Amino acid sequence: LLQPAVSVGNVGQLATDLVISTLNMTKVGYFYTDCLVPMVGNNPYATAEENSMELSINAEVYSLPSKRLVVLQIRSPFIKNKYRPFCQTLLSWVKSSKCARVVLLSSSHAYQRDDEQLLGTPLRYLLTPDLQKAVGGLMQELNWKEMEKVAAYPGINDTEKVLHIPGGGITKLLFTESCSKGIQMAVLLKFCSEGDNIPDAFALVNYLNEWLQLIRSEVNTSSQWKIPSSWRLLFGNGLPPALF
Repeated sequence: LLQPAVSVGNVGQLATDLVISTLNMTKVGYFYTDCLVPMVGNNPYATAEENSMELSINAEVYSLPSKRLVVLQIRSPFIKNKYRPFCQTLLSWVKSSKCARVVLLSSSHAYQRDDEQLLGTPLRYLLTPDLQKAVGGLMQELNWKEMEKVAAYPGINDTEKVLHIPGGGITKLLFTESCSKGIQMAVLLKFCSEGDNIPDAFALVNYLNEWLQLIRSEVNTSSQWKIPSSWRLLFGNGLPPALF
C-alpha cells in the first residue's frame, strides 16, 4: 500500500499523483471516512473527454495487480482532532486487507531542521522494526539517510532524543502506531517549504523509485513521470493545485 500524508507542500500527494498517472492505475474504490474534509471534483487523471467528467472524492483507492500495488490517494485536509481515529481506521483496514507493507510519502518543514539534518540530501526514510529486518540492509546499500532524532529539550538536555517531524501531519502518529502494531511501514519524506512544490514531488517519487523500481530507468529524471491532466488544466504552467 502506497499513500501520502497530508503534509507541508502536499509533496506526498503530488508524488502519489505521479505514480497513479504514470502507471495508469485503475480506481477500484473509495476509502470512506468522516475524518477528512468532504470534497468532490472532476477526474484528475482524465485522458479523454469521455472520462473527464468522472467524479473524484477526498480518499480513493487505486490498484495495479501486476505490481501488487495499491494506492490510497488523499485529497483534502483532516478535520481537527481526527488524526487518531483516521490512523486507527486505516491500520485496521491494512491488517484486514493483508497488505504486506505500507509506504507513506511525506514531507517536513525545511526551516525546522537541526544542524545534523542540514547536511547532505534533503530526503530521509524511517522503517518500523518489522520492516527494518527485511529491508534495512538494502537501505544501507542505497546509501539512504535515516531520519535523525532531535533533542527533546534543546539547550537543556541534548542527550534525550525524540522523533520530530514538523509539518508532517499524521506521519509520526501513523509510524509510531505501526511500530506498536507490528505493521511493516516505511516513511519516505523530503524537507521542503511551501511554494512551487513540483520539484519536491519529483524528487520524492524518484527516491521511491530507487527502492521499489515502479518504472524502469537507469537514471531517475522528471521526464519519465507522466504529469496528470489536472496539473495542466488547472494551471497552464504546470503548477499543481495544493488541494482541490
